[in-house]
Amino acid sequence: LLVATTIFAQKITGPKPSDETTAKLVCDMVSRYHIKQSKINNEISSKLLDRFLKLLDPQKLYFLDSDIVKLNKYRNELDDLVKVGDVKFAYTTFDLYMRRMEDQIAYAQQLIDQDHDFSLDETMTIDVEQMEWPRTIAEQKERWRKRIKNDLLVLKLNNADDDKNKDEDPLDKAREQLHKRYRTILKNLRQTEGFEMLEMYLSALTHCFDPHSSYMSPQTLEDFRISMQLSLDGIGAALRSEDGYTTVAQIVPGGAASDDGRLAVGDKIVGVGQAEGEIVDIVEMKLSKVVRLIRGPRGTLVRLNVKKGDSGEIILYDLTRQKIELKSSEVKGEIIKSGDRLDGRSGQIGVINIPSFYRDFRGAQQGLPDFKSTARDVRKVIDQFAESGPIDGIIIDLRTNGGGALSEAIEVSGLFIDEGPIVQVKEKNGKVKSHDDIDPLVAYKGPLVVICNRLSASASEIFAGVIKDYGRGIIVGDKTTHGKGTVQNVMPVNKQMFQLFNPQDRGALKLTINQFYRVNGDSTQNRGVRSDVVLPSLFDHMDLGESYLDNALEFDHIDPADYASLGKNSPNLISQVNQLSKKRVAKDPEFQKLNEDIQKYLSRKNRKEISLNEAVRLKEKQQDEKNQKKKGEEEKPEVENPPIFPEGFYNDEVLGISLDYFELLKAQNTAQK
Repeated sequence: LLVATTIFAQKITGPKPSDETTAKLVCDMVSRYHIKQSKINNEISSKLLDRFLKLLDPQKLYFLDSDIVKLNKYRNELDDLVKVGDVKFAYTTFDLYMRRMEDQIAYAQQLIDQDHDFSLDETMTIDVEQMEWPRTIAEQKERWRKRIKNDLLVLKLNNADDDKNKDEDPLDKAREQLHKRYRTILKNLRQTEGFEMLEMYLSALTHCFDPHSSYMSPQTLEDFRISMQLSLDGIGAALRSEDGYTTVAQIVPGGAASDDGRLAVGDKIVGVGQAEGEIVDIVEMKLSKVVRLIRGPRGTLVRLNVKKGDSGEIILYDLTRQKIELKSSEVKGEIIKSGDRLDGRSGQIGVINIPSFYRDFRGAQQGLPDFKSTARDVRKVIDQFAESGPIDGIIIDLRTNGGGALSEAIEVSGLFIDEGPIVQVKEKNGKVKSHDDIDPLVAYKGPLVVICNRLSASASEIFAGVIKDYGRGIIVGDKTTHGKGTVQNVMPVNKQMFQLFNPQDRGALKLTINQFYRVNGDSTQNRGVRSDVVLPSLFDHMDLGESYLDNALEFDHIDPADYASLGKNSPNLISQVNQLSKKRVAKDPEFQKLNEDIQKYLSRKNRKEISLNEAVRLKEKQQDEKNQKKKGEEEKPEVENPPIFPEGFYNDEVLGISLDYFELLKAQNTAQK
């Protein structure tokens, strides 16, 4: 324990002098620009304390009640401290947390090797909300005993079914796995860096105002930029952490590693060096830090010490960094012949998958002709559809699309309607501004179906709202979307007036500055955009969505904008589509199984406790596996380029709904003529 504490002490230090300035600037920016125009006061201080403690110890496993009593002395002081740049509380609290973790994980390692009686009718509380902080060390130890017993039981039951572990005792294997898990947890926490500590604390502060405002360190800001521009400068290899080694998980086609040809999946990178200087040993180093060492400006050299295969031979590779396109995250499209999947129902349906609303802002500002843009890529796919021959309609798949650039949501919406308002934005002074599509050209005028789920958020909801309000198409999927109706702006944290003389990168503040509204006047906040045709979904019964997040803004309504509906989603038409879908879903055995899974999920969802009896848990596991057995037998092996809209009962029903809609809409248009 003494050695472990010494290692820990070498890794974590207090706040740097520059952290004081960063904290003060963040506080000033939040007070000045956040949409709520709230002050950082005692109420925020109290929320900050609770949020930071929950962030560190969400399961109430490490801190004792006596620790919380001492920390509660700061409940009404943190606002005054952070406003003057004093963030020592974050570091001292994290220091206490780490010491408690050192003790508890050392105890957990002992518990793993102890004998546990899995035949006892014993239960473990899983509802954290009804749990208090442990008042005594004995109470805390009992909590850990049950936790480890549960962990061992889960792993033991899984190992018993694993063909790879046939020659090994399932419980012995479980102990080995659990020892490794807690060593990894401790190792990663020990490598927490100062910028991560500051980011964690200041983000806890901003989350007291709303769930989407956060402070981004320079390192996190770089990751954010990569996600928006879909490119980075590096070697083109996906990495994972495995037994303390950084292992190559995938070689990205067209990248430096792919062109070089020597680095292979499974290779272990044990050292990283730049063009000059020593090569840094990265064994046991946190993956995020390794990635930062390997990334760098394109055209520069990175040196890798690579351990090859089972031989253990270490070879030095010199690779020149280059621009890597993240094509797996860009818009994709394909044309599906429904006759191949739906008996007796032929049709040509274009499917466009939009994973996010990305935009390379730097490239756009620099006037680069090929900068990445969701709207540009969607238009390319639509043009490809037109070249392939006539299609009956288009499906836009926005499932799990968490949003992105507001400008892209506006431009993509404009591809499907002519001129008119797209989204209304209310600023912090209460003024409402309409963002319009000013381009009268329409890229596609045919029938449109949009698929959403509970994870479709923000920019996705703007687009879905436009299609619904303009009567441009129908929405299919979960009951409603995520419900994020706010706009964030990414602002650099610096002293604006001295920016030229103080170029230090202090990261950025992603701050909620506006709330957006559909053209019908409704906010998507909390309520989301409701589907016209709802399909059974497990997501609909999970605590997913804005309404479940702490400090979320309330639903709001303003005056509608001046727009005209195209009438392609009339109540009568939607009613007919729903009736046809419900008949198919009621007869489909796969949807029946899904409904059974939903009922079982609901029966377990509200449990406050779980059994630690092996026979009880085995029975539950066998029931789950029985439900999944047929599905597992039907699963197809992974392919290198998976289809955009794979076969399956859910997607096939969406195709059926789309054909129903296309046919009914055509009949409606014919009758109107």
